Amino acid sequence: MPLPSQPAATGASAAHSGTAIADHTALDLAVVLPTYNERENVAEVIHRLSTTLEGLNWEVIFVDDDSPDGTSDVVREFAAHDHRIRLVQRIGRRGLSSACVEGILASSANCIAVMDADLQHDESILPQMLEKLRSQSLDIVVGTRNAEGGSMGDFSRMRVAISQLGRKVSGAIAHCEISDPMSGFFLLRRGFFLEVVRGLYGGGFKILLDILATSKRPVQLGEVGYRFRNRLYGKSKLDISTALEYLFLITNKLTRGTVPTRFVFFALVGSIGLGVNLGCLALFYNVFHMGFWNSQALSTIIAMAGNFFLNNLITYRDRSLRGLQLFAGLATFMTACSFGAWANVSFADSLLHAGASWYLAGLAGMVLSAVWNYSISNLFTWQRRQKRR
Repeated sequence: MPLPSQPAATGASAAHSGTAIADHTALDLAVVLPTYNERENVAEVIHRLSTTLEGLNWEVIFVDDDSPDGTSDVVREFAAHDHRIRLVQRIGRRGLSSACVEGILASSANCIAVMDADLQHDESILPQMLEKLRSQSLDIVVGTRNAEGGSMGDFSRMRVAISQLGRKVSGAIAHCEISDPMSGFFLLRRGFFLEVVRGLYGGGFKILLDILATSKRPVQLGEVGYRFRNRLYGKSKLDISTALEYLFLITNKLTRGTVPTRFVFFALVGSIGLGVNLGCLALFYNVFHMGFWNSQALSTIIAMAGNFFLNNLITYRDRSLRGLQLFAGLATFMTACSFGAWANVSFADSLLHAGASWYLAGLAGMVLSAVWNYSISNLFTWQRRQKRR
């Protein structure tokens, strides 16, 4: 039977041990760095963060999308010798926004920063951002290029113009006043993130705008200016897909997710196809004097083929078909659209004979064929492949 003094001593020791563990694991800040082919920047960004965050209890989480240049291997080497450095390596998944979400959820810190690993964001303002967040009880603090102390750096005029246009468009869905909604550099509270995470669109590159637009209450936001720096190593990830992802995000938030974003773009491509069809019909019938039936048939085939390639490039860019799959997809798409056209005409004609006005009958037929074509395209033409590239 243990002596009476033993449990007390053990309890005190346990309490002391528990306090020590709590003190050791309480993080002041976690920094999430989404990466893809940033091998050459890993050592430098770790060095800069170590210098900037000296005196704080911090960790950095690299979320790597299985970079072919071996970024994850370099991070893993550093992590083996420093417990503050962590790696989340994603296989078969891509996307900056989703990487940020996984990185934030992987940390136990109450304050989490998101920034790029390419050294273009000024890590030296992180302590200032953290102090602002805490002292003013804010939800989020944004590193801005468009307010006092901020600068676009050596951006070209075209890049600045695009950024400013994106800023104006973003104002339609952001639930707060913000000078740089396109920023990828911010610091937020875990509690606020958990409020919005289940409603996030989660695609594309503009995770900050997604977070702000998803919030169901006014966001308590602060800003700290910084100068955007030039990339030292690697290549920029900005391309046409960045702009498309941004448009997908805006569409998703404007429709509040009630209409599938893909369907919106599918319908827009279909509208373009309608214009192509009419233009080709006018050319073949009025200029080349082909018969109406032949002109209409040829115009329809050209419009459907154009719709297929546009949808492959835009609407289903994440499942885009290549090689032999491209031709098989074209065949299934045109077959589906042919049935869709037949359903359009038949349904509209039935409504017209039932007493509906011609324009309502026509509109109903177009909606039916659009839904049909979209559904069949999802199921067969651009079906989600189980084995990812």
